[in-house]
Amino acid sequence: QVQLVESGGGLVQAGGSLRLSCAASGRTFSGYRMGWFRQAPGKERDVVGAIGWNGDYEYYINSVKGRFTISRDIAENTVYLQMNSLKPEDTAVYYCAAAPPPTLKWDYWGQGTQVSVSS
Repeated sequence: QVQLVESGGGLVQAGGSLRLSCAASGRTFSGYRMGWFRQAPGKERDVVGAIGWNGDYEYYINSVKGRFTISRDIAENTVYLQMNSLKPEDTAVYYCAAAPPPTLKWDYWGQGTQVSVSS
């Protein structure tokens, strides 16, 4: 059974940085896509970005390009979201998700971690 556990959220001032971690367990993730999503109060959950576990895919929404970076540590089965130059509009609950091959649907989700950016 796949489990995803996020950590690293918190309160930061605008312009600051945070690194979120997603510890993945339960199976080998070769071929998976690993994504980060966020949900702000009163809004729908939206994708922030995603990578292929094998290093064959990378995607970011325009509003975070150049500020956020997703990476993974294969040995530790962990995916990271490095967030720099944070803005108040980045405030949201951030979720890690996993999409198994071949469907690459977001079947597995973590519990979420709160990121709050003050102005």
